[in-house]
Amino acid sequence: MERSVVVIGNFDGVHPGHLAVLAEARGREPGLPLIVVTFWPHPVSVLRPEVGPMLLTGLEERIELLTGAGADRVEVVTFTPELAAWSPQRFVDDIVLPLNPARVVVGANFRFGHRAAGTVETLREPAAGRFEVEGITLVRYGDEETCSTLIREALAAGEVAHAAEHLGRPFAFRGIVAHGDRRGRELGFPTANLPVPAALACPEDGVYAGWLTRRDHLDAHGEPLPTGEPPQRWPAAISVGTNPTFDGIDRRVESYVLDRDDLELYDAPVVVEFIDRIRGQIRFDSIDGLIVQMADDVERTRRVLGLS
Repeated sequence: MERSVVVIGNFDGVHPGHLAVLAEARGREPGLPLIVVTFWPHPVSVLRPEVGPMLLTGLEERIELLTGAGADRVEVVTFTPELAAWSPQRFVDDIVLPLNPARVVVGANFRFGHRAAGTVETLREPAAGRFEVEGITLVRYGDEETCSTLIREALAAGEVAHAAEHLGRPFAFRGIVAHGDRRGRELGFPTANLPVPAALACPEDGVYAGWLTRRDHLDAHGEPLPTGEPPQRWPAAISVGTNPTFDGIDRRVESYVLDRDDLELYDAPVVVEFIDRIRGQIRFDSIDGLIVQMADDVERTRRVLGLS
């Protein structure tokens, strides 16, 4: 196998700190293929399921983002209790060396091996004479260090704009549009509904301004877009929660595309981008009160998105 430059990490969210590691690796060894090693499921979810983090991206999206950031190949390592018990030396022997690295680049806080005994320094010991090792300092935004945990906390508080500052882009939630109860259509605000899987991070319950994009290269009515035309992207007022006014149980992301009641999105793959929070979730005493509030949400969404 030809030499490579290898980057190792969890890369949940693929935020600017992760991108900096990939960019450093590419810059140091521009002539070598860039291989990214990532782990699935999240190690904490395996070792301590009761406190496993809500993931910012699913595996498919993570791979897409890493590839888009310059990875020539993404190696997904299945994380198990057995792998967690490996010594740092076995980790290097079984995971790193088969990739024939000329250089390994990781974040400065990278840990590996049994009880996270391996560090950047201990990685340099088995690397001696075989490959270079480089640890990259964490990226900062303002006075905060960018990390996946901080982004999750911002989302849990509904602070999607703050999450976007550390993600380097708006937080996006993907899914397949599911059939709902059609109540939004009856109220004059038809929505595209996405179930919220228990393992994925999602903003706090409330209403947000954002965008909805169809991901299957079809138009609003399910017809193929012309070759080379970008995916269709529409402004949306987005509700996250269980719909307490109607005693809902299941948590959903419901997107009303502004001024559109003709979209045919059932079973379509879409991505919802969150730009800013409009308000918290409210239980209304009357349908009329809900409709008045939804109309106000739409107008506030227009202002947030610069459409009015």
